[in-house]
Amino acid sequence: MATHQQHLPVRATGTGSALDDDDAIPDVDPTDTCGLLQERLQAYKHACGYLENYIIATEKVQKAHAKEYEKILKTVSDPLKEGHHFDQSLGGIAGLFENIRSNTQGIANSHLETEKTIKGSVLPILERLHAEIKNKSKELAKGAVKGSKEVDKARNTTQKHIELLGQHTAAVSSSGGKVDPSTDPYVLQRGIKHRLHKQVLEENNNRHDLIEVQNSFSSFEAHIIQTFQQALQTFLQSVGGQHERQKAMYSDMVSTAQKIPLDFEFKGFVHRNNQLLIDPSAPKRDMSSISYPNQGHPSTQPLIAGTLERKSRAMGALKGYSTDYYVVTPSKFLHEFKDDDDVRKDPVPELSLYLPDCTIGALSGEKFNIKGKDASKGKVGGALAMSHELSFKAPTSANAEKWYSVIKEVAGGSATYTNEISSPTSPVAGRNVSGQQQPPQYEEKHVAPVQTQCLPQGQGVGSAGPVSAGGHSQQPYNSPISSGGVQNVGSGFTPTSGVERKPGQY
Repeated sequence: MATHQQHLPVRATGTGSALDDDDAIPDVDPTDTCGLLQERLQAYKHACGYLENYIIATEKVQKAHAKEYEKILKTVSDPLKEGHHFDQSLGGIAGLFENIRSNTQGIANSHLETEKTIKGSVLPILERLHAEIKNKSKELAKGAVKGSKEVDKARNTTQKHIELLGQHTAAVSSSGGKVDPSTDPYVLQRGIKHRLHKQVLEENNNRHDLIEVQNSFSSFEAHIIQTFQQALQTFLQSVGGQHERQKAMYSDMVSTAQKIPLDFEFKGFVHRNNQLLIDPSAPKRDMSSISYPNQGHPSTQPLIAGTLERKSRAMGALKGYSTDYYVVTPSKFLHEFKDDDDVRKDPVPELSLYLPDCTIGALSGEKFNIKGKDASKGKVGGALAMSHELSFKAPTSANAEKWYSVIKEVAGGSATYTNEISSPTSPVAGRNVSGQQQPPQYEEKHVAPVQTQCLPQGQGVGSAGPVSAGGHSQQPYNSPISSGGVQNVGSGFTPTSGVERKPGQY
C-alpha cells in the first residue's frame, strides 16, 4: 500500500511553489522587467520636462525683466528739470545721468539677448533629449515588451498541457489504464516537452533582448545626464554672462559718480552766473551811499524838528511833562515820536496833529498850547477821537519862538505872544443831519494887546487880531513865514529847529 501511494500522479497547478528556474512555469514575469524599465524611462522623461519648464520660466523672466528695465529707463529719460544749473559737459551731474540712461538701456538689452539665447540654445538641447527618451520608450514597447508577451503566451500553453497530463494520469490510475489514444499520458508528456521547448526558446530570446535593453540603459542614462550637464552649462554661460554685464554696467554708474569732483558743478555754476551771484570781496552796503527816488523831495524835509516837552491838560496832567521828538512837516502835520531813531524800530507817529484843523494858543515864554484831534489812528479812529488840549514846553524861549512861529505859519495864522498862556479857542464842530462832519467853524474872539517888553529887539510881533484857525490864509508849505523868519522850503532849505545839529542827530 505504501509502495502504491508513492507512484500516484500529482496534478500541477498554475501557481507552483518553486522559486527557482528549474520549474516549467517560473514565477518571474518578464513583463515586470519591461514595466520597470518603461517606468524608469518615464521618470527620466518627466525630469527632462521639469528642466525644460525651469528654462522656459527663466526665459520668460528675462523677457519680463527687459520690460521692467524699460520702465526704469523712463524715470530718467526726460531731461533734468532746471538742467541749465548743471554743466552739460562730461564729468558732471548731466554726464552722470546720461551714463545712467545708457547703462540702464544696456541692462534691458542684455536681458533681451539672454532671453533669445536661452530660447535658441538651451531649450533645443532639452527638447531633443525629450524626443530621444520618447523614442527609447517606443523601442522598448515594440521589442522587449512584445517578446515578453510571447513568453507569457507560450507559458500559458505549456501550463494547459501540464494540467491536462495531470487529469489523465489520475484517470488512468482510477480506471485501470484504459484511456483514449490522444489522451494517453505518454503522448501528453511528449506534447508538453514540445511546447516546453518552444517556451524555453521564447524565454531565452526575451531574456537576451532584456539584457540588451538593460545594458543599453546604462549608456542611455549617461547620455541623458551628459545632456543635462550640457544644457545647464549653456544656460550658465547665457545667464551668468548677463549677470556679469549687468554688474559691469552698475559698476560703471558708480564709477562715473565717484569721478565727479566735489567742486566741479559749483565752479561752473559760479562761472555761468557770476553777474547774479554776490561777490564775497565786494564791500558791504552802507546807508550813506544808498539813494532812491524822491529821496530829497521838499515834502520829505521837516520844517522844524527837535525835542519838546509835552503835558496834557486832561488826566495826563498829573504825570507832568514828558520829553519826545517832534517834527512839523510840509504836509502841515505835527508828528510826535519817541525818538529820532529810524533803525531800532519802525518810526510810526505816536501822535499826529493836522495843524490847520487845530487851535493854536498864544506863546508865553517857553510854553504854548495846541488843541486838536489825534489823526494818527486813520479816518475811522480820527472821526471818533476827541479833541485834547496839549501843552508844549521848549528848552529855551528862543527855541519856543521858532517852534511857535513855524506852527502858526503852517496853521495859517500869525504869531501872538503873551506873558500868560491864554486859553485857545475851541473850534465848533458842525455836523449835518446825515452824520457827516462839516468843516469846523471858529468863533471870532479878540485878545488883549500883547506886551512886548520882554521880547528881544528885532523880534517881529504879530498883530493883536483874532486868533482863529478858521481865518487863516491857505498858504503852501513852501511859502515864506513872515513872523518867524522861516525860509522857503526847497533845495538847500535848513529847518529852523532851534538847535545847531540837523534833524535826526539830537
